[in-house]
Amino acid sequence: MILSDSHMHTIFSTDSDTSVEKMIDGAIAKGLRSICITDHFDKDFPSDTEFGKDAFQFDLDEYMHTMKKIQKEYEDKIHIRIGIELGLQTHLQEFYQKLTQQYPFDFVIGSVHLVDGKDPYYREGFAELSDRELYRKGFENTLENLQHVTAFDVLGHLDYVVRYGTYKEKEYSQTEFSDIIDEILKRVIELGKGIELNTAGWKYGLPFCNPHPDVLKRYRELGGEIITIGADGHKPEHIAYDFGKVNDVLKACGFKYYTEFEERKPIFKQLT
Repeated sequence: MILSDSHMHTIFSTDSDTSVEKMIDGAIAKGLRSICITDHFDKDFPSDTEFGKDAFQFDLDEYMHTMKKIQKEYEDKIHIRIGIELGLQTHLQEFYQKLTQQYPFDFVIGSVHLVDGKDPYYREGFAELSDRELYRKGFENTLENLQHVTAFDVLGHLDYVVRYGTYKEKEYSQTEFSDIIDEILKRVIELGKGIELNTAGWKYGLPFCNPHPDVLKRYRELGGEIITIGADGHKPEHIAYDFGKVNDVLKACGFKYYTEFEERKPIFKQLT
C-alpha cells in the first residue's frame, strides 16, 4: 500500500473544519510515513456561492508559520510536507508565479475547479448542458488554463467535473473525449509537469479514481512519468482513502513508480 498522501485539506481550506493536528493524527493512525498538506487557494473564486466573498483564500504567512511549527512538533512521528492547491484561471499566472516564488512550498497542485467561471458542484448552473457537453467544456477550460498558467507541479484530479454530472460516469469515457484529453496530457508533459491519481473519485461514488485509469494509461503511453497519489481528504476518515487499490491500478496502467515532491522536486518511489 502507498504510505504517503500528497493531497489533503485542513481548516485553512474554506470547505474543511478539521484542524491541522487532527488531520496529521489521522494520518499517523493509518500508518502513513509522510503527508503533504495542500490547502485550497482559489483566487477570484466566484462570490455568489454559499462560501461568499474571498472563499478559498487564507493568510499565507500564518499558514507557513503554523505548518513549520507543526512540522517540528511531529518530526519524530511523521514526515510532513507543506503544499498548496491552486485554483487555475487563465488570468492568474503572474499572481500565482509570485506566490509560489515567495513561499517555500514542497508541492503545488494546479486544479481546475471552475467551468466558464462557475463551480460545477452547483449542477443547476449548467442546466442547459447535457453531462457530455459539461464534461467537454470542463476539459476545454482545463486545456485553456494550461496554455496560460504554469505555476504548479502537478495537474489535480483531471476529470474532476465528472463527479458533478447528473448521471456521473454514464456519459463519460476516455474514448469519448480522447481528442481533448490527449491535448491536455501532451501539454502537461510538454511543461515538464505531472498529474495525480486522486482517490476521491471512489469516495464520491464513481467506479474509478480521478482521472479514469484509461486516462492514466494514455498519459503513460504518451511518455508521462510524474504521478502523485492523494485522497483529497477534508476530514481524518478520508485520509489515504482506498489507497489499497492504487498500486494495482498504476501497475495495470504501465507505471513502475509513483512520485512525491519535496522542495518542488519530484522523488520517484518504486511500486511494490
